[in-house]
Amino acid sequence: MLYVIAEQLGFPGILNLIRYISFRAGAASATALLIGLLLGPAFIRWLRAKQGKGQPIRADGPQTHLAKRGTPTMGGLLILVSVGISVLLWMDLSNPYVWACLLVTAAFGVIGFLDDWDKVRKAHHAGLSGKARLLFEFLIAGFATWLMVRYSGTQFYLPFVQGSVADVGLFYVVFGAFVIVAFGNAVNLTDGLDGLATMPVIIAAMAFTLIAYLVGDARFAPYLGIPHVPGVGDLTVLLLAIVGAGLAFLWFNAPPAAVFMGDTGSLALGGALGAVAVATHHEFVLAIIGGLFVLEAVSVIVQVFWFKRFGKRIFKMAPIHHHFEHMGWSEPTVVIRFWIISFVLALAGLSTLKLR
Repeated sequence: MLYVIAEQLGFPGILNLIRYISFRAGAASATALLIGLLLGPAFIRWLRAKQGKGQPIRADGPQTHLAKRGTPTMGGLLILVSVGISVLLWMDLSNPYVWACLLVTAAFGVIGFLDDWDKVRKAHHAGLSGKARLLFEFLIAGFATWLMVRYSGTQFYLPFVQGSVADVGLFYVVFGAFVIVAFGNAVNLTDGLDGLATMPVIIAAMAFTLIAYLVGDARFAPYLGIPHVPGVGDLTVLLLAIVGAGLAFLWFNAPPAAVFMGDTGSLALGGALGAVAVATHHEFVLAIIGGLFVLEAVSVIVQVFWFKRFGKRIFKMAPIHHHFEHMGWSEPTVVIRFWIISFVLALAGLSTLKLR
């Protein structure tokens, strides 16, 4: 909105700063952080008053989690409000990539909200039907991917390989939808401990801030041998807004959490990262940078498959962070060690920008 106003005025004086993506991205991050910190206390009180018993806690989980009963969920609404306001304030309103990624973020947030609401209403951790959730997620992700590839093309890229591997046509829409849905649910599965999903999302968003900026730059992209997608650099505004909102939420989500993110936040943030990866044609790099989320999702898939096939469990409990809790690791130990893993994986993913 401010970009449009400054553009209409001809970017006079100090408003010339708004012309630069780097300034708008930094401003979006600060705006989201400020909104989150200011609204947080009142918002958490409102959630606690509305939800009563808060998020249901699984009886078969680690016994230390039983002390969290009564903690309100749907804290992801705070993140979505902070991100939405700051992005709309600082983005270029004509940019199709930001709108497509915002669509995924908001729509996945709505699906997550309905799931959280169903859990609170029924006082049970099951939530909505998995098939219904996946159906709507794929429809939204497919539409958003189609919107983006109309401008960015359907070329297929791989890490460590310079240039596109192939033009896969409309299959890219299916592939892009799968990436968005898979990553949204992977982040959702990771959100099981205080702060566990929030910081890795922040780390991944910071890594993709650099990637989006480079992919959108006509000088750096050819030099690095990565795809050049004009206009995708404006996604740095969305990504740094996620960083700011995530830090504000972490202030209240730090152990012991005053509020849980819930599916409202985790599904939306995972979907946003997946959509950004599709827009920048760095889907496989996302699997490296977000490797922690991939590991969490794979642990659940392997656990379910092995139990159905052989009647035994590989892990003491899935997702894998609960396995380590059952091994005797304290919750802060699991969280901080997983943060370290996320940071290392982000560096590994960024190294692919040059190793081509």
